[in-house]
Amino acid sequence: MPSPPKPGNLKDPEVAGLFCNEDPERFFEDLREIGHGSFGAVYFARNVATKEVVAIKKMSYNGKSSTDKWQDIIKEVKFLRQLKHKNTIEYKGCYLKEHTAWLVMEYCLGSASDIIEVHKKPLREVEISAICQDALEGLAYLHSQSKIHRDVKAGNILLTENGTVKLADFGSASFISPANSFVGTPYWMAPEVILAMDEGQYDDKADIWSLGITCIEMAERKPPLFNMNAMSALYHIAQNDSPTLSGGDWQDEFHNFVDACLQKIPKDRPSATQLLLHPFVRKTRRSDVILELIQRTKEAVKQLDNLQYRRLNKLIMNGEGNDESLLEGSRADEAIIPDDNSSLDDESKSDSLPSQHSNTASSQSSVASQPSQNDDPISFGLPRQASGGSPRGFDPNIASNFATIRTTSIVQKQIKEHERTNDYRNFTVYKRLRKTHQKELQSMESRFKAEMDEHKQKLDREYDNLRQRFLRELDKLKIQHTNELDKQSKGSQAQEKKFLRDVQQNHDTERKSLAEQMKKNYKSDKEKIKKNLDTGTPRKEREDAMKSFKDALTRKKRDAEFRLEKHQKDTLELNLRSFKRRKLLQYHKLEQKLLLEEIGQRRAQLEYEHSMLVRHHESTQDLEYKHLAALQKMKDEQLKKQHETERDNQTAYNQFAEGELRKKHALEVKQQPRSLRAKEVQIRKQFNEAVKTQQRQYKALKDHILQNTPKNEQKSVVKKLKEEQMRKLAALGDQYEASIAEMLQQQNVRLDETQLADANELKNRLQQELELLIAYQSKLKMQAEAQHQRERKLLEERVSLRRALLEQKMEEERAHFDRDEQDKCRALQVRHREELETFDIETTRMGLNTLEVTHLSEEQVDDDISIRGSMLSLSGSSSSNSFTSHTPL
Repeated sequence: MPSPPKPGNLKDPEVAGLFCNEDPERFFEDLREIGHGSFGAVYFARNVATKEVVAIKKMSYNGKSSTDKWQDIIKEVKFLRQLKHKNTIEYKGCYLKEHTAWLVMEYCLGSASDIIEVHKKPLREVEISAICQDALEGLAYLHSQSKIHRDVKAGNILLTENGTVKLADFGSASFISPANSFVGTPYWMAPEVILAMDEGQYDDKADIWSLGITCIEMAERKPPLFNMNAMSALYHIAQNDSPTLSGGDWQDEFHNFVDACLQKIPKDRPSATQLLLHPFVRKTRRSDVILELIQRTKEAVKQLDNLQYRRLNKLIMNGEGNDESLLEGSRADEAIIPDDNSSLDDESKSDSLPSQHSNTASSQSSVASQPSQNDDPISFGLPRQASGGSPRGFDPNIASNFATIRTTSIVQKQIKEHERTNDYRNFTVYKRLRKTHQKELQSMESRFKAEMDEHKQKLDREYDNLRQRFLRELDKLKIQHTNELDKQSKGSQAQEKKFLRDVQQNHDTERKSLAEQMKKNYKSDKEKIKKNLDTGTPRKEREDAMKSFKDALTRKKRDAEFRLEKHQKDTLELNLRSFKRRKLLQYHKLEQKLLLEEIGQRRAQLEYEHSMLVRHHESTQDLEYKHLAALQKMKDEQLKKQHETERDNQTAYNQFAEGELRKKHALEVKQQPRSLRAKEVQIRKQFNEAVKTQQRQYKALKDHILQNTPKNEQKSVVKKLKEEQMRKLAALGDQYEASIAEMLQQQNVRLDETQLADANELKNRLQQELELLIAYQSKLKMQAEAQHQRERKLLEERVSLRRALLEQKMEEERAHFDRDEQDKCRALQVRHREELETFDIETTRMGLNTLEVTHLSEEQVDDDISIRGSMLSLSGSSSSNSFTSHTPL
């Protein structure tokens, strides 16, 4: 497996064509940071030549995980270069400088999330409909090219100056559909994406789910489960029912649209193209809805920035720029546009979890607590000096280039929260853990696949070598058999020649013997005739008698020679035919023997092949069980590690939430004396007013009494009135002091009770989340074990089926071999029978007795003995007595 290229290496022509090596600072000027996210920062910039305003996303590929970062950059650039649609962000180029990629794209005003953040209230239904229509156009374009966005949310839906909605942040996108990576932002992730590594792949319907969550976000200011830890939210999304649109006076069409997007089963969700035909999207509306929304947001941004500037200017002028004054100013700012949806864990909850170590730009940018969900490379806010509402008096031409729907406070708080929060780090660790697990599994599966392929190739080679060896042995055996048959045939021919030669010699000997015997008989008979003829016989008569004797003897000799020749010929033909038939039978017997030998060897080879196949099956089975056990062990270890990480993350989140609550309580306790002093001053002011009222009443009463009282009694009456006044004032003072003490006590008790209730509520909520997390982890563990059992059962069934098929194949080969053996034996027998029948027919045609030839050929005698026996029979029949007769003279 080839190693990935070194980060920044442009030797590959395909990669080199994606980047420009020229210094980007020569082409762009006036860089100002306008956004911050997990990847780094986004800058406003202006093209030096064309004065075009662009957004530059700087992505570093140096340091830890540099290879993964470099691959992320290549992937995002490739993805952006392929997009050509009015509802997707426009790519303008990418430059490399000092281990940093400068990704240049078109500039947008901000995101739908920014609009929600500025107004601190949901969007109107007609505005949501307009945004959804353009977003669906972009999604339909992506899905038509088998691409998946995988991070659809309000923070990644951008708006341009002319009111066009654009999809952005393709750092999480997938080039192919279906996919199986754990990618996205937790609260917007579809259930099948969360379960992708456990249950398989997902397709572009995951974007439809995210769009449904985005609709709820735009309608309720935040996605479902946003007040929950992201890790716990993932489990709720995976196992609970789909969320629904709640609150607000929404029409049924909007409810139906959201419900259609949030179908739990992916195949039940409509496609982007189908949703474009939904009544909620197709409803009649003015074409300038989004433009009005943008203009209204710009005015709100201007007011907020002006208000913030005046407050800070007043603090500076009054010299009250201390922490408490700033804190009060911050509270006053929040009081302008109330936000009742704050929560302790709202910070950085929209950080995306892309499959390639996140080049996404989703980050928290809330002024109060609502997230901006916008790490996108082009979801930028305006720099402080560029805000539309700044009273510093910018040049209108320059200010127009910085048109934005993000307040300065959003941008500044986004950067600060990104610096102090650890949520992104936790999610990055978790995402990297899931990605590492996936890579480990893929690596092990690839290694096992290669090992299995090598194992099968080795077994195939072994089997092929065995088959080749067996074929060579069979060829060798056939050659041997052919040689034996040739040797047998040649031996038979040699024996036949020897037989004929011996018979010829024997016949010559018999003829010579007959001639000698005839000669002896002639002399003997001649002497006898001469003796029988006396001397007195006339010479002529004697000559006639001798002549008759000679003539008779010559006839006898001819007859004897003819009989001998005929006898020799008949005997030779009979013996030779018997000899040939015997040799034919011997040849047939040898062929049968050799065929049986060949069949026996082929049967042994077939049995050996079968035993090897069984051994191969068992070794493959053992390797498959070993691989499955190793994979399941790794999955168990990974699941255990994942659960430990999730519990650690939940614990850290709990500690963070409790710490934030303690900080809040400490701040309340710190601020309480000032609040109490103010209320005490108010009560004392009421007391002073009461005292003044009493004094006026006393003075009026005194004047009235003095007018009606004699002078000698006035002094005592005045003294009595003054004592009464002092008594009443003392009682009134005691009453107000008691009121102050009661107020202080009630405030302290109320604060303690409120803080205790907050602490208990938080503790219960966190404990419930932890219990739900543990319960869901237990459920996942049980599901994993059930999956392991199903995998083992499937493997057992697959192995059993393969063994049955192997047994069936071996049985079929045995049956085929038996049929082939029978066919060959039957064919040989038929051929032998036909050859014998042809031989016997020819024997009959030669005028020989077939039965006698058959009988002689079936006698189990040695060929040499048979030849000598034949010659002896010929010798016995050539006795001189059989050719001699004494004829009296």
